[in-house]
Amino acid sequence: MHEELRTAVCDANLELQKHRLVIHSWGNVSGIDRSAGVVAIKPSGVSYDTLTPDRIVLLDPEGNIIEGQLRPSSDTPTHLELYRSFESIGAVCHTHSVSATTWAQSCRQIPCFGTTHADNFYGPVPVTDVMTAEEIRSAYELNTGKVIARRFADTDPMEMPAVLVANHGPFTWGKDPAGAVESMVVLEQVATMALGTITINPDQGPISRALLDKHYLRKHGTDAYYGQGASNED
Repeated sequence: MHEELRTAVCDANLELQKHRLVIHSWGNVSGIDRSAGVVAIKPSGVSYDTLTPDRIVLLDPEGNIIEGQLRPSSDTPTHLELYRSFESIGAVCHTHSVSATTWAQSCRQIPCFGTTHADNFYGPVPVTDVMTAEEIRSAYELNTGKVIARRFADTDPMEMPAVLVANHGPFTWGKDPAGAVESMVVLEQVATMALGTITINPDQGPISRALLDKHYLRKHGTDAYYGQGASNED
């Protein structure tokens, strides 16, 4: 069942390892077929070296297993909450990549210092509130999704397809599993550049609004003219 979705999710998870964004079994990617009411997600604790499409777990939107012999990712409730909260997304990605997680552990948003960032994220990458003791003790993974959704109450998740969960790590999303991973790859690059920027110049301010708008909207705006219409490649 749903082999295309399972393969797309498996391939996306393996891309995380290819881009050195994960070690061991850390991290996960999921995808959703909203018309069928099916979510596919990486199984919990399974090494990327042994991951194949048939090991991807299929769930319904409430988290009940439809097909699969393995337990789904422990982050499944977070993914499901993001699908409920952000109707425009089709996939979710989570890692503990070094630079983005460093910002998350510092409980700091990533400022938009330059055009590389502006090409992909419309402003600073936000950080969530620190979770309360009650949120942690009660339905921790579900509440992780809720704290993300709360941070995006006034933000379009497709204009900002990334977030830093305070003290934890990054989550990204996209229209499909490949897009969610692409956002994670870019987020890690941007996070690394931002760390370098404040190391060289701790007083560096953010990009101007004019330059932010130009670079983001030329790729993603209604009158976008970057690329060949179906690709963001240079």
